[in-house]
Amino acid sequence: MPILENQQIHLRALEPEDLEALYCWENDASLWSLGSTLAPYSRYILKEYIAFSGSDIFEARQLRLMIECKRNNLPVGTIDLYGFEPHHHRAGIGILIDPRYQKRGLATQALELLTGYAFKMLKCHQLYVHVPVGNTASQKLFNRCGFKVTGTLVEWIVTQEGYTDVIVMQKINRL
Repeated sequence: MPILENQQIHLRALEPEDLEALYCWENDASLWSLGSTLAPYSRYILKEYIAFSGSDIFEARQLRLMIECKRNNLPVGTIDLYGFEPHHHRAGIGILIDPRYQKRGLATQALELLTGYAFKMLKCHQLYVHVPVGNTASQKLFNRCGFKVTGTLVEWIVTQEGYTDVIVMQKINRL
């Protein structure tokens, strides 16, 4: 079986048909506190992003993939490698699952597939994630997939309630 798929999902490059799903997810203000978005994205900007998203990860230093259910060929979320550092053999990970598809194990499957790809194909030595302390669902997801807490960034992000800490989690490639 190819490295970016299993029995239920596959991770694939962005396609023009993904515009409406991305538009919905990127403009959901309730999700902005989990990333660094502060304003909505236009369809034009997202269309341009999709058009240029196929560039090489070694050039762009990032890779966004759609998480698609094989049963119905519907996109259910995105998963990203960002801050890719080929010299240091590391990258950050971000993941979003549409709320309608959460709690079905899709995030775990996508994270396992992307981790395997990053370690085997990109030769990453480590992957990392920054998780706000209040995001226990993400902490559990990454812990379940073998990421360990390695530190805390104090008052790292701003929320509506004020500054909050971020937990740093890492997974080291021990293969």
